[in-house]
Amino acid sequence: MFERSSGVLMHITSLPSPHGVGSLGKAAYDFVDFLEAAGQRYWQVLPLGHTGFGDSPYQCFSAAAGNYLMIDLDALAEQGLLTQDEIDAAEFAHTPDKVDFIALSETRPPLLRRAFARIDAQMQQEIAAFRRQNSDWIEDYALFMALKEEKYEGRPLWDWPDTAVRDRDPAALQQVKDELASEIDFRIFLQYIFFAQWDALHVYANTHGVQIIGDIPIYVSPDSADVWQHPQLFKLKPDFSPKRVAGVPPDYYSETGQLWGNPVYDWKVHEADGFGWWIWRMKSNLALFDVIRIDHFRGLEAYWEVAAGAENAVKGRWCKGPGMKLLRALEGALGELPVIAEDLGLITDKVRALLKASGFPGMKVLIFGFDVWNDNEHLPHNYRPNMIVYTSTHDSQSICEQIMDICNEDERQFAYRYLRSSTSEALGWSAIKSVWASCACITMTTMQDILSLGADARMNVPATVGGNWCWRVRQEAVNPNVARMLREITETYKRYRPYQGK
Repeated sequence: MFERSSGVLMHITSLPSPHGVGSLGKAAYDFVDFLEAAGQRYWQVLPLGHTGFGDSPYQCFSAAAGNYLMIDLDALAEQGLLTQDEIDAAEFAHTPDKVDFIALSETRPPLLRRAFARIDAQMQQEIAAFRRQNSDWIEDYALFMALKEEKYEGRPLWDWPDTAVRDRDPAALQQVKDELASEIDFRIFLQYIFFAQWDALHVYANTHGVQIIGDIPIYVSPDSADVWQHPQLFKLKPDFSPKRVAGVPPDYYSETGQLWGNPVYDWKVHEADGFGWWIWRMKSNLALFDVIRIDHFRGLEAYWEVAAGAENAVKGRWCKGPGMKLLRALEGALGELPVIAEDLGLITDKVRALLKASGFPGMKVLIFGFDVWNDNEHLPHNYRPNMIVYTSTHDSQSICEQIMDICNEDERQFAYRYLRSSTSEALGWSAIKSVWASCACITMTTMQDILSLGADARMNVPATVGGNWCWRVRQEAVNPNVARMLREITETYKRYRPYQGK
């Protein structure tokens, strides 16, 4: 399915912007132009959702809603919904290197409410049409957020004081819908704007030969509209709090494992329903992206389940996942799927068999390969054609941090020899060349590795809370010289060809 090609991983919020966070505005279009000039086929982004706990795009209030912080303010000004003075008045002291999510959460909503107050009759009609088209999720999401943020002071779903509302009693729901009608309309307006801007960017990317790889987290947040709307699909207590939560056992990232806290699925209920919710979720994402990465793919074969309230993920158990039953249902409903399987972590023969049966390409990551004594599967000479391989990822150290700060001296010297690095070339370029020369069908790198950045540019440290997801690239770093160098490597290793469309 996938041709020999390459791309760059960088989230929307990491783009440069004068307004404190990367958005769907000019910098996003400029980045598409950069990728086109660099001969790259793919731009990979993280989940686009409305983030909740820890600002993580893997803990969102909805599996379908977009993050309002990515809305481009300058486009709203061009539409006459905001003035430049209003935008300037809402600015706060920020650095071009980091996102201040707390400051944004305080300053951005009042500004967007001003825009909402100025919508005209034509836009009202467009919003109404958008609302009808997305009625399967947007009404519950908008009501959920209005209740959570305006009525219940941010409390999680299981701590809502009105149990009739929490339990979705029809009369109680109608009462709060009437009470919060304006708030619901505001949140639907935000989604309309977000998706209008996203769709325009997506079309621009495709027109310029760039396909977008999106990311589906395997789980949803416990405090989400999805859990509230479909509680039967998850292992929950009567108060909607998780009974069992997801994570992974001790691994490369953490000696005590990773306790994610997401409610695990009741797969028997999903199967009895023909996996309808998953078909809806995949279909929704296929409308947004050209290729989809399924995060934690191994959880479809078997997943690590931990009792809610546990201190860490050490004491858990493996439970059987839906496997090919789910994948056959998805392909039966949607056809051949342009999917990448994130198969990192503790991988067993059964997971390998599922990956082979699916036909999806799996993943390898160069920084995991610097093992002096073993022939590691993450080293490029062991890659296979049906793979998508990375120099590093959003969850890992950069190449420079791994080699300079994490590797011991023997591993460091081995890495230098393997990458054929020299003092005349930045370490990131040596890594990119090594991966690009491999037989893998798609090779990916990060802006951190393109720029040979270290620990200060880390996007996320798994199993930690606070200070993650904040990194931003500086505008001057996304420049023609960098594009030219990446284009030269891509052409040398035969990963470039003019894009002919979908």
